[in-house]
Amino acid sequence: MHPISKPDYMPVDELRAMQLRKLQKIIPYEYERVPLFRRRCDEKGVHPRDLATLKDLARFPFMKKTDLRDEYPLGLTAAPMHDIVRFHCSSGTTGKPICIPSTQGDIDIWSEGVARCLAMYGLTADDILQVSYGYGLFTGGLGAHYGGEKLGCAVLPTGAGNTEKQIMLMQDLGVTAIACTPSYFLHLATTAEKMGVDFRRDTKLRHGIFGAEPWTNEIRAKIESIAGITAHDIYGLTEIAGPGVAGNCGRCNGLHVWEDHFYPEIIDPDTLEVLPDGEQGELVFTTLDRFGTPMIRYRTRDISRLQTGRCECGRTMRVMDRISARSDDMLIVHGVNVFPSQIETGLMKVPEVAPHYQIVLSSTDTLDLFEIKVEVVAEAFSDNIRDLEALRRRVLAAVKGIIGLTPKITLVGPGTLPRSEGKIKRVIDNRRK
Repeated sequence: MHPISKPDYMPVDELRAMQLRKLQKIIPYEYERVPLFRRRCDEKGVHPRDLATLKDLARFPFMKKTDLRDEYPLGLTAAPMHDIVRFHCSSGTTGKPICIPSTQGDIDIWSEGVARCLAMYGLTADDILQVSYGYGLFTGGLGAHYGGEKLGCAVLPTGAGNTEKQIMLMQDLGVTAIACTPSYFLHLATTAEKMGVDFRRDTKLRHGIFGAEPWTNEIRAKIESIAGITAHDIYGLTEIAGPGVAGNCGRCNGLHVWEDHFYPEIIDPDTLEVLPDGEQGELVFTTLDRFGTPMIRYRTRDISRLQTGRCECGRTMRVMDRISARSDDMLIVHGVNVFPSQIETGLMKVPEVAPHYQIVLSSTDTLDLFEIKVEVVAEAFSDNIRDLEALRRRVLAAVKGIIGLTPKITLVGPGTLPRSEGKIKRVIDNRRK
């Protein structure tokens, strides 16, 4: 066992006592330094001294992404600026971005979380890790980079894009593991095929570390089949710590949460009541020892569940279900709740289409219009209209069988849908508000 993995096996009683001690430190710290948090506590009639047990955390107010936007840029910063060493920001597609200032201690804990995930996946100091997440304001690239170095891996910081060169370097340097989004890896695989490169035959790739977007078990199976690698989940979000909050051990259908740093809760998104382990709801995190921008009871909008029972791998950290959907990703079309992940599951039942699709919603005066554009794999794309029509009907049947709606299916050629460094914008909603 790598020394960095030792906390993974902490006795549960010791872990719970540690969590309470950390909460009793971070909540007063936040209360004293962040006016918004203090005001909300006062409005609820709760004070840091009221936290006597872990269950008492449920008495404290939630934090949301809108708080970070409303308090942009530094309204939720708790540490003095001379202790801040880095900023990370998310995209501001609906207005102001969110900004997360971090101390050196925050960065160290984040790097440790990623390194513990990598060690759990089986990586060692002998591995060469290609980081094909974007670098910069996005947390993926630097998070995987620092975590890989902390474990002792040789890191190849390619970032996203320049795909043909990435494949060349992967071969020339003997890369054994890659970290990127699932959609970018599929883009790499498509490009490699055009170059005549077979990942199984022509590379030493053994591991893929994928995150930053929801992905289905069908996509996992496709990636592993194409490349002959083991596809690993890594979970995180900018507001909490980037990648490295949780990862999968391979012995259970879920991800171990590093509970010594991130305290998880599951709540009913409607009543906001805390749900017991085993029930599905919205995932909420409290950062236990992040002092730049602490997050107390942050609502992630991710739908998950904390599993019951101990994992076969022996780790004592609780297991959360893989994120299959986000509550704010749900689309309501003709009165029906639709998640993009459901559509992806339907498409994966048809081998002639690629897992690259785009949902386009528009409206007339009287109804919503629902279209799904789907890329056809190169070997199945044909000028024969009759063949394409038969394929279109099969795709429609597969999607309709899951969502119960009849969208317009538009088949397009390989590589047709616009990408940003390999990633397709999944939903375009042009409906009248």
